Amino acid sequence: MKKFTSVFDVPDINALALKALAYKENPLADKQLGEDKRIGLLFLNPSLRTRLSTQIAARNLGMEAIVFNVDKEGWALEFEEGAIMSGNTVEHVKDAAPVLGHYFDILCIRTFPSLKNREDDYSEMFINQFIKYAGVPVISLESATLHPLQSLTDIVTIKEVLNAKSNGVVQGAKTKPKIVLTWAPHIKPLPQCVANSFAQWINAWGEADFVITHPQDYELDEKFTKGATITHDQDAALLNADFVYVKNWSTYTDYGKVYENDPEWMLTEEKLKATNSAKVMHCLPVRRNVELSDEVLDSTHSLVTQQAGNRVWAAQAVLSEILKAKS
Repeated sequence: MKKFTSVFDVPDINALALKALAYKENPLADKQLGEDKRIGLLFLNPSLRTRLSTQIAARNLGMEAIVFNVDKEGWALEFEEGAIMSGNTVEHVKDAAPVLGHYFDILCIRTFPSLKNREDDYSEMFINQFIKYAGVPVISLESATLHPLQSLTDIVTIKEVLNAKSNGVVQGAKTKPKIVLTWAPHIKPLPQCVANSFAQWINAWGEADFVITHPQDYELDEKFTKGATITHDQDAALLNADFVYVKNWSTYTDYGKVYENDPEWMLTEEKLKATNSAKVMHCLPVRRNVELSDEVLDSTHSLVTQQAGNRVWAAQAVLSEILKAKS
């Protein structure tokens, strides 16, 4: 891989997921692969799991990781081509990015949507400008529309659970799990990044019966959801589900709005009774008893801790592939 910003940068999803699980078994298997290499992690908005898991993954491969919080420690960057910089921005990305390309062997960027202008956000201008000018491989630590490291982690976790379940299972059992992405309430508008990305990866993976359920007016961009069954009936969607991914997102058509916050959309133990003892996923952080009830999060249904732990191995698999492509 020469970069990692979406599922389309990955030649083989299963192979990459299996590589992540192999690193989980033996984290230091390639501890010299990144020796004398440096990775830069640039954050335009805060992070916990993404930052720490990528740092650990880099260290497992022998890399030096340097974190820079652009929004707190650096100059305000300008991204528009031809901008007259007479306002608050101090440095243009076309000047900053090439310098960073000299400092680092791999550059990781975390951006965030404004949720004000859909055209601007969905153009992915921020991360694309770094790709254009940095001159080194770029990894998305979340962009305005996608979160590919999270989505790779999600598939790694699903495969891990399925592999554990398959031990001793008789032939003839259903081969495709039913995976449901369900909207959840939240106290404020959130981006579509995680939902977009999860839909994109599950559809590209092609090894699940995939259903998306949400209230009316919360449709996602069809370029990410095409191939999934979409319904406004959460109860029908949950029937016989094997995995339920819970996530809030704001409106896409009338961009960045909250039309409703119905607590009936929160996933509960009672709703899970209709599933196939489904495992429940969430990218974290989670608003307890708003998005997900305590009873679900603290139950054996919950995969959130396992899922978050797997962030390290997903990042390590991606870094490994990029390092090998550079060598």
